[in-house]
Amino acid sequence: MDEISIARIFLNHSATHLLHAALRAVLGAHVVQKGSLVEVNRLRFDFAHHSPIDKQTLKAIEGLVNSYVERAIPAHVQWLSQEAAKAHGAIALFDEKYGDSVRVISFGAFSMELCGGTHVANTAEVGVFKILSETGIASGVR
Repeated sequence: MDEISIARIFLNHSATHLLHAALRAVLGAHVVQKGSLVEVNRLRFDFAHHSPIDKQTLKAIEGLVNSYVERAIPAHVQWLSQEAAKAHGAIALFDEKYGDSVRVISFGAFSMELCGGTHVANTAEVGVFKILSETGIASGVR
């Protein structure tokens, strides 16, 4: 894989974190990630939510992600104890088993998650974020 492809995977992975934060801000704290696919040219983000999302709300979510992108907020990575990460409000996904020390990635105050993946240095690297579709994939999962 060439360097450009790798960089695009980094930005799409970071975009999943921004999208997760925007979904929770617009739809509510019940939204949790249920899976994702990060590729060179796109991302898919699966999340818990009880109903389809109308076009106006999708535009609001997209706009919020793009506002995060435009702010060029630096990624901040730190290693914390599980207790400290939870106390700081970090989101842990998929009911995974974590060790005593966890890697926390944050973009400002709006996105803080446990994550071992690769990311951009700041949100501006994501570029323009566009939601192409939204659909149900399982009961309670969009």
